[in-house]
Amino acid sequence: MTERGLLRFGTPSGRIGLAMFAAFCLVALAAPWLLPYDPLAINYVGERQLARLRPPGGAFLLGTNYYGRDILSQILIGSRVSIGVGLLSALIIVFIGTNVGLVAGYYRGRIDALLMRLTDIAFGIPFFPFAVLLVALLKPSIWNIIITISCLLWRSVARVTRAQVLSLRERAFVRAARVAGASDLRIMYVHIFPNILPMVLLYVAIGIAYAVLSEASLSFLGFGDPQVVSWGSMLYDAYTTGSISRAWWWTLPPGLCITLFVISVFLIARDWELIANPRLAT
Repeated sequence: MTERGLLRFGTPSGRIGLAMFAAFCLVALAAPWLLPYDPLAINYVGERQLARLRPPGGAFLLGTNYYGRDILSQILIGSRVSIGVGLLSALIIVFIGTNVGLVAGYYRGRIDALLMRLTDIAFGIPFFPFAVLLVALLKPSIWNIIITISCLLWRSVARVTRAQVLSLRERAFVRAARVAGASDLRIMYVHIFPNILPMVLLYVAIGIAYAVLSEASLSFLGFGDPQVVSWGSMLYDAYTTGSISRAWWWTLPPGLCITLFVISVFLIARDWELIANPRLAT
């Protein structure tokens, strides 16, 4: 990235998004040391009275849920799961999509046709019905959710990467590398890939947001790991116990965290898009 591009990553919305994203990541990293209670522990007050649905205040800053568990502790530890799933899923999505697009766009012909038909099939599969079916067959777990998200969401990255590579492969620097005897792998990953890297990083940001939303949605539907706390699983527990409409302190914090984190990622992505494609700023 040029020095000018680095300086331009400073629009108000971009700075706000970056600050929010950094704050969420720092909280997720420090969560084990910030926990006031065990997130899965059942808490009591007084004479062994279950601390059920206690509003915020006193010993429980964000209140407790139906099972007497501390909401703040679950928000903190849930950030590690939700953000971790988002980051890892996005990296897998971009890795698969970028390589499919590189190979298809560079080789063209039958290889291109085969890979693009696979991409078309991926586009034709509705995400949530497929995700529900796959997670149900594999049994609910965080790793199975990551696999499910990664199986389909690479398709947009592959399409856009292929379009970029089809143009770049005809450039003079690629022809010069080919004449100099560079191998296909070297041309793809040393000469072409750096030119699509800004676009790839943009899709990493977008992939994080979609992966966090997908994990929250699947967990809310009951397909998350029952032994792991995430923001989506908190909403699922609130719904199944009938507390989603009356215990606002249980549903508002995870919903707000999901919303703010996704907004922060999209603000960063928008700023990065202006750097990768300066014509959008005109």
